Amino acid sequence: MKKIFLFAIIALFSFANTQAQGIEFFHGTFAEALTKAKTENKLVFMDAFAEWCGPCKRMAATVFTDEKVGKFMNANFICLKTDMEKGEGPELSRKFDVSAYPTLLFLNSEGGLVQRNVGALPADGFILAAKQALGKIDNTKEFEKSYAEGKREPELILGYVRALNRAGKSSLRVVNEYLQKADVAQPTTLKIIFEGTSQADSKVFDQLIKNRAAIAALYSAQQVKDKIENAIEKTGENAVQFRSADLQAEAKSKMKTHLPEKAETFALSLDMKFFRTTNDIKGYCKTCEAAVKKDGKDARSLYAIAKEMTDAFPTEKPVLKDAEKYLKKAAENGGLVEYYYLYAKTLHLNGKKADALTNAEKALKIAQNTQQNAVQAIQQLIEQIKTQG
Repeated sequence: MKKIFLFAIIALFSFANTQAQGIEFFHGTFAEALTKAKTENKLVFMDAFAEWCGPCKRMAATVFTDEKVGKFMNANFICLKTDMEKGEGPELSRKFDVSAYPTLLFLNSEGGLVQRNVGALPADGFILAAKQALGKIDNTKEFEKSYAEGKREPELILGYVRALNRAGKSSLRVVNEYLQKADVAQPTTLKIIFEGTSQADSKVFDQLIKNRAAIAALYSAQQVKDKIENAIEKTGENAVQFRSADLQAEAKSKMKTHLPEKAETFALSLDMKFFRTTNDIKGYCKTCEAAVKKDGKDARSLYAIAKEMTDAFPTEKPVLKDAEKYLKKAAENGGLVEYYYLYAKTLHLNGKKADALTNAEKALKIAQNTQQNAVQAIQQLIEQIKTQG
């Protein structure tokens, strides 16, 4: 349950951007997709679907259009949508034994099957499946041998960097060593910079920014933008993991400089995670207050923020006090069972028995009319309030 609300708060801090970049599907033949995958040293993802398939339509509408999915898939796969009942679809259906829709096929550049997933997946599950497919292809040992022998041809380095990234291994050392003597103006070197940029706190990232226009000409402006965002997000993750205030500040600063339209949302999300991890109650409450000012204009948003707060710090009075304030507005303006339930629970934690009981009974009344499956949990809460004082 906690994960659901963490996802909710992340969604809350996402701009309502109708131009969000989802998967960029390749509009050529299957053979052409394989050729492109071989040229770019990527795998192929094929959405094997049927026009009449409901789950296929849902994935197309909600998963393939997801910005997070798009950034990951565009960077690592040549993506292809194929109707299994039209064009070359029937032949491919026989080749890969497709009997249910959607079938999600992950293939190598020779057309060999790496992984098959049958059935629709949510965005996070789909990314996990794609990562699993990437993890099954690890040809880094071939490159390691050549690299150890002193070979430094640009195309070999590019292939090595891509192989390391695909296998989930760091390519920073290889890229940094190569760039010490490389001609940055060369197209292959620019590709190495692009492929090797994994975090914003690195010299490679600085080279990406310095050569942004030239690299965009080789890929696309959107791909470079995604690469910058992913690198900054990775530095933010490192800040949380290592509890580094310096990395936290660097990540926020670089987002503000290079992607200013996303800076405020990113800073709020990062600060909330960082202060939660470092147990900085004052900083956490201040960040939540800023989130409410920015995004808490409706009951649903207020509830999501308050739920995250009570999950993160269920015993911290300063957090619970603020959460109570936000939940009061959410319950009064939204009127949903879950709003009143959490409001009552928080009031009880704050020692306000009478108010807690009043709002728990409101939740029960609403649930009895609209949400019977919640009645038992609310009754248990009412009993706790009455017996625990």
